[in-house]
Amino acid sequence: MTAPPLFPGFDGLMTLSRREGVDIRPTLLRVLTDLYVQARSHSEEEARQFVELTSRLIDQVDDATRAAVRARLAIYPATPREILNKLGLKPSNPDLRVPVAAAIPVPPPAPAPPIKAPTDAELRMASNLSMQPQDAAEISEMFFRASASERALILHNLPETPLRASARIPGARAKRAIETLEMAAFAADTENFELELGEALILPSRVAAQVVGDPGGEALACAMRALDMPSAVFQRVLMFLNPEFGSSVNHVYRLSRLYDRLSERSALIMLAAWRGSTMAVTRAKYRPALYDDERHRARSAAAQTRPAVQPGSGLMPRTGSKNSGG
Repeated sequence: MTAPPLFPGFDGLMTLSRREGVDIRPTLLRVLTDLYVQARSHSEEEARQFVELTSRLIDQVDDATRAAVRARLAIYPATPREILNKLGLKPSNPDLRVPVAAAIPVPPPAPAPPIKAPTDAELRMASNLSMQPQDAAEISEMFFRASASERALILHNLPETPLRASARIPGARAKRAIETLEMAAFAADTENFELELGEALILPSRVAAQVVGDPGGEALACAMRALDMPSAVFQRVLMFLNPEFGSSVNHVYRLSRLYDRLSERSALIMLAAWRGSTMAVTRAKYRPALYDDERHRARSAAAQTRPAVQPGSGLMPRTGSKNSGG
């Protein structure tokens, strides 16, 4: 029986990372490394998958990401030998508790150039890569398929990506939506809750229902953070909207901690992915019409047979009248 992949949906993310305009390979490598070092030991199949996936990314990321991953794996005792060699690390031995990195040559001291803080325009340009609809659909699908720990890592690393986030919801509209959502939660009125959420976040009813009905609750946390809902209100919504959430203290506590650590940028990037995924579904349903589509689509009408006698072509036989002489 084939073992499940170490990171579900990773192959789709690799395809996404190779597309022009969106480079999330550094984030993928960080997430994959964080998932691997969480466990104390791994099976041979898991180690093989980690080597295969990581080897494809190490040579394609920037120096800062490679250095961060190198530091994480240098202190992890179960790092595969192939990855140690690729990162220039020495395998562990009985005298050393952790792998030791090779000595780095010290360059001659040089005067450090003055550090110039990035301007507002540069910061905006750094986060100005729009997601294509298909890319947004893949990110949204990957998020909903991931486990709770994987979702937390995805949301933690989203702010480091150059993806463009959705615009903030206007303050007055967000405040009105928060009040309506809280009242709907108190009444356990899921239908009106989904309706108000879709209108406030400009989401179709299908996506709004998926966000509200998600059993993990991380999607709902992103939606509420996009509205800048206060933490205390979010906890009340969790306890009253879904009876399963409210009956589990641990679940409410976990989502409350996630909500307090969740950044606004992460929530707005996920909102952009949800909006973009609807465009991908629409494009798949409707294709552009060509100039000769109507001609190909038209059905050839069956030839109609003409009657033997055309109306009006002949005279009806005249019959005798009552007044005619006989």
